[in-house]
Amino acid sequence: MAVLLCVQANPKPVEDSKSLTIAEEFLRAYRAKNPGDRIIERNVYREPVPFVDAEVIAGWEKLQRGESPSPREEEKIKAIDVLTEEFLSADKYVFVTPMWNLSVPPMMKAYLDTIVVAGKTFYYTEQGPVGLVKGKKALHIHARGGYYSQPPTAEMDFADRYIRALLSFLGIEDVSSVICEGHEYAPDRADAIFQAAVAEARRLAAEF
Repeated sequence: MAVLLCVQANPKPVEDSKSLTIAEEFLRAYRAKNPGDRIIERNVYREPVPFVDAEVIAGWEKLQRGESPSPREEEKIKAIDVLTEEFLSADKYVFVTPMWNLSVPPMMKAYLDTIVVAGKTFYYTEQGPVGLVKGKKALHIHARGGYYSQPPTAEMDFADRYIRALLSFLGIEDVSSVICEGHEYAPDRADAIFQAAVAEARRLAAEF
């Protein structure tokens, strides 16, 4: 049995969100193909995600010096550790985001900060950082109203490019994307654009 972790970042209800709806269709197709797998769904706007703040950094620095964090620092570090370990325990990942201001929503960034942890998901060497999350696969389901797949606006995509770069940093090289884009620029084609993304999500689910 494989474990699939689906991390969603959108405060809207599913019916009002293209990214969440596409993700729902992907998961429905995935369950049908892999009925024995365990699926963990985590919406970072509906469940608390701890921030890496001054107390967390101070606690980590104390641990590096062999000192004990304060009770408050320890509590916050443990909350981050729960998400880190959950991430490491999964075999496959799905990240679901809209584009907000050229990037991912802030709570997705907060979540990603809990899984990029030196000594757990990557480590430093003289030649540079090395990812520790090997042999796994990931999918980014992403909706954006404009077109960012081609120059010159491709340089403004700090969402899909960021997710892919961060996963590669952690050692995950098998990364796919389902991108629903341009529906705000071409409202007359919005439904066709959306349906094409749903079809692609279902296709990928069959082989994920």
